[in-house]
This record gives sequence, structure tokens and C-alpha cells, in this order.
Amino acid sequence: MKCTNGRHLALAGVLTATLTGTDSCTSSESSAKPEGSRGASTASLTALRSAERSTDRAESARIRSTTVMGTQLSVKADGALGWGDGLTGTLTITYTGGTAAETMRALGITSMEARYLADAYYARMGDAFAEKAGGKHWIKYAYGDLAALAGGANANFADQMRNTTPNQSVKLLLDSEDVRRVGEEKVGGRTTTHYSGTVAVSEVADSRLRKQLQEAGVTAETVDIWVDDRDLLVKKVEKSRTAAGELTQSAHYSDYGVRVLAKKPPADDTGDFRELLAQQNASPS
Repeated sequence: MKCTNGRHLALAGVLTATLTGTDSCTSSESSAKPEGSRGASTASLTALRSAERSTDRAESARIRSTTVMGTQLSVKADGALGWGDGLTGTLTITYTGGTAAETMRALGITSMEARYLADAYYARMGDAFAEKAGGKHWIKYAYGDLAALAGGANANFADQMRNTTPNQSVKLLLDSEDVRRVGEEKVGGRTTTHYSGTVAVSEVADSRLRKQLQEAGVTAETVDIWVDDRDLLVKKVEKSRTAAGELTQSAHYSDYGVRVLAKKPPADDTGDFRELLAQQNASPS
């Protein structure tokens, strides 16, 4: 196994960013002038709470997203995910720029298929990678093993993998002291209501989410969401500064309730991350 631990770590960063549901445009829609004064009205808070519940209860959706993390990472993802009973589904992840993309290209990878199942995350790395990994096209990352990355620095990674859902963006906005209704706007031909706010991470009510953000070095985050007339999240844009640089995450959601399929890859074509890493560490430098 020729893949280095650093390359595994780069892949982990890609997975984390992708899972947060991330088109990295800042969107001209965000420049619209907000209606009313600073602070959320009772009507806005009621609408946001309804959107959080409705999005969570939908349990699945098609997702088209983009993540940009400074000069380190630019990645697009497209597919369908379910969150009714843990995270499940399939995404196609395409590396579009940054040092992480260069790391992946060194392994012969420009895109990969990602499958999320109850026991593990599976990544199809492609033919070039298989030539360096004993003919295995897939890598299995058991959630419990992910804490081994970076000597345990990603101990919370498994929780992020299993608990990231679209409604978390709405939850964040509910913790903002300056959340406001921007107005009605068209997104993908659909009429939506745009809400915006800035969230201090120290004020995030969800302790697990607060811990995830703090471990990433985030102190504040701006959140914009667009909600349709069914109280479902249609689009989100989140921006923050992290220990790894400025992070912009955008996503479009559609087809809520879509059936999500994710089959376990063939066992004889799958290498276990822990075993592959042990082989690499044991190989002579």
C-alpha cells in the first residue's frame, strides 16, 4: 500500500466538508436589503422552527453541493442522502481545486463514489488507486476507526459522519441573535423565503454541533437559507473562518422523500482502512 497517512488525512478532510452539505457562490441573492429592523420577529422564528422540523422529518433528499476551504480544498458533490435512521446514501464527489485535489490527483483520482451505510463509509478510489492497493477499488472506513486519523485528532469524525443533516443549518440560524427575513426570492424557479444571520459558536444550543464547530476552530458563522412554501430547505450558504482557512459551503436540496439506496461494495474488491494503514506503516520507507 503506497498511500501515505497524509493522503488518508486529506481524504478525511474532503469527507467532512462534503458531509456538511455543501455551490460555493456567495449568491447575488444575499445582497438584497433585509426587511424590518435588526433581530428576529416572532413570525420569523416560528417559520424557522417549522422549517427545521419539516426538513428533518422528510428524512431524505437529493443534494447538489460545493465546498471551498481556502487554498486547501474545492470539491463538488451530487447525489441523494437519507437521515431517517442514521446517514445513508450515495454521492459522487469531484475534486475541483486546492492542495487536497492535488493529493487526490497524485493517486490518480479526480472524482470518486461515496457510499454511506450504517456500519461504515465506503469510497471507490478508482483503477489507478487499485494498482497501488492490492487491486482493491474500494476503501472501507468503519466509523469507529476514523478516530485513528491524525492520532485521534478526528475522534469526533464518526459523530459528524452519522449526524450531519440539512436541518442543522436551520438550527444554527435559530441560534443567531440577528436573524432576519430578507424577503422572497426565486431559487431554481421556485419561490422561497430567504433568512440570514450570524451565529456565535459559543451560543450554539446543540452541544454536539457546538463541539464540532469549536474543534474546527470556528468562532462565528454566517448562515443564509432559502425555504419553500412547504417549509423545506431549498438552499443554504454557510461561511466561516476555521483553523484551516476560510470555509464556504453551499447546497441545493430537492426531491425530499426520495428513495435512497446504498449497497455495500463487493467484499473481494474492498480494502479495510485500518488494515491498509497498518500495511503502509509497516512497509519500508
